Amino acid sequence: MDNWLILVLSGVFSGLLAGLLGIGGGTVLVPILITLKYSYAQSVATSSLAIVITSISGTFQNWRMGYISWRKVILLGIPGIVTAFMGGYIVGKTPKYILEGAFAILLMSNIYLTNLRQKLVSDGVSTRAKNPAAARIFTGGLAGLLAGVFGVGGGVIMVPLQMLLLAEPIKLAIQTSLAVIMITSISACAGHAREGNVLYLPGLILGLGGLVGAQISTRYLPKFSDKFVRVSFCSFLVLMAIYFLLRAWFSYEKL
Repeated sequence: MDNWLILVLSGVFSGLLAGLLGIGGGTVLVPILITLKYSYAQSVATSSLAIVITSISGTFQNWRMGYISWRKVILLGIPGIVTAFMGGYIVGKTPKYILEGAFAILLMSNIYLTNLRQKLVSDGVSTRAKNPAAARIFTGGLAGLLAGVFGVGGGVIMVPLQMLLLAEPIKLAIQTSLAVIMITSISACAGHAREGNVLYLPGLILGLGGLVGAQISTRYLPKFSDKFVRVSFCSFLVLMAIYFLLRAWFSYEKL
């Protein structure tokens, strides 16, 4: 019974992060599920199911408020569908310590990308790609791959790359990211379901909790300053990077 309460509270928290930071919540859900003694593959797959529900909730609210450009979402989402489906296969073929270590490095690199964008803007340097459509296809494809491999929505890379390559303000990048996550997480979940890794009841409990959290945070995101959102995003990435580096080390030590 205690596990179910933890799942509900974790789902609500991940939903709050999804709406506030434009991430699917997998960076929180995967560690929690692993701590509850689920396997890495099950944790990633079940997180993907929860993210489907959470992202649909948050995106619907953003759409109602007029913050979604479906053209941008489609250009980011379609390549993500293809690459996310591949993730279920990759997870089963790669040692856990390599996956966790790679994820930690990815999180730290995103802090650099986010801060690089701010520095270039302050220096008056334009970072907009010469071909925005190609930049969105690249960003969406990479985000989809992360969704399948790491059980995250892909927002941890999608938000910084939209800011850097497409010169998007952080709040707009977050709102677009969440809509793309809705698409890529469905594909990632399907890939994991094919591999038999999805735990449906825990995933639904997490997802319903996330639905509530996402409804709350998407309503409040427009009221926060860009600086507050950026600092929150980077602080979250630092904490998660440290956590996954430690997990990778302990996983390697057990070999």
